[in-house]
Amino acid sequence: MPAKIRLQRHGRKRYAYYHIVIADSRAPRDGSNIERIGSYNPNTNPATIELDFDKALTWLANGAQPTDTVRAILSYKGVMYKKHLLGGVAKGAFTAEEAETKFEAWVAEKANKVQAKKDGLVSSVEASRKTQLEMEAKKSAERANAIAKRNAEAAAAAKAASEPAPVVEEVAEEAAPEETEG
Repeated sequence: MPAKIRLQRHGRKRYAYYHIVIADSRAPRDGSNIERIGSYNPNTNPATIELDFDKALTWLANGAQPTDTVRAILSYKGVMYKKHLLGGVAKGAFTAEEAETKFEAWVAEKANKVQAKKDGLVSSVEASRKTQLEMEAKKSAERANAIAKRNAEAAAAAKAASEPAPVVEEVAEEAAPEETEG
């Protein structure tokens, strides 16, 4: 029975999340599984990955083959690197303590990268909100000025309409008497 480490789809249409499972390679994608070792939610930014590290490492050591996507997830979490280091220890390339220090350094570096990405996302969201608020304030000020201008014009027109019209005296030219021929 060849075992596979693969994703099992859950969730609604266009909003899927996945369980990372150990299953028989002949079983359907969402069929029965041997063991559930984690979950993967690609809907968040960055994607949320929960993984039982020790179980994944044990299954890999026992010969379970991960699918391409699961291999990328395991690599992201460091399971593949840990398996590689344990292979080096088994061959005698270095000691278990050296392998553990290398792995801890890798984990710390990875945590810093993930935290930097999260901080970058938060700062970009805050910056876009700030610029949006500035644009809205600018538009609001322009609208307020336009309304004030219209109100001032309407008030001037109303004031002009309420005042009595000034009387303009026309000076009539006295018509010269027409000369008549006699």
